[in-house]
Amino acid sequence: MANLVRWEPFRDLISLRQAMDRLFEESFIRPRVGWLAPLGAGALAVDMYETDQDVVVKTSMPGVKAENLDITITGDTLTIKGETKTEEKVEKANYIRQERRYGAFCCSLTLPTTIVAENAKAEFENGVLTLTLPKAEEVKPKTIKVKAK
Repeated sequence: MANLVRWEPFRDLISLRQAMDRLFEESFIRPRVGWLAPLGAGALAVDMYETDQDVVVKTSMPGVKAENLDITITGDTLTIKGETKTEEKVEKANYIRQERRYGAFCCSLTLPTTIVAENAKAEFENGVLTLTLPKAEEVKPKTIKVKAK
């Protein structure tokens, strides 16, 4: 049986207005990284996935040293702060292009579930930071055995 949908001419107009508002907001109010924002502001590419036991966060940080990283967990927010420093200072050169970032950066992520921060592990190898955040016992999946009678 076919479903009839009532035509409302202003519904499409409202969605067009919302799209224009979103375009304006993303372009000028909260610009994307690399366009109007400096490269250090939120330029971390982050992968986050969940297993039965842990939440794992991976991010690439080329040129960052482990001692320049600061990782904090407050409630359900994970914050990664760090700093990259220049290796050399070129005084008499006219740069054609400079894309390597220098300076401080900060990235805050909302965690999908409750974790035990005291048991968290951080590994930094070949410019990749891997955080293993164990889930709290109350959110881990429980298996219930069914007994037949």
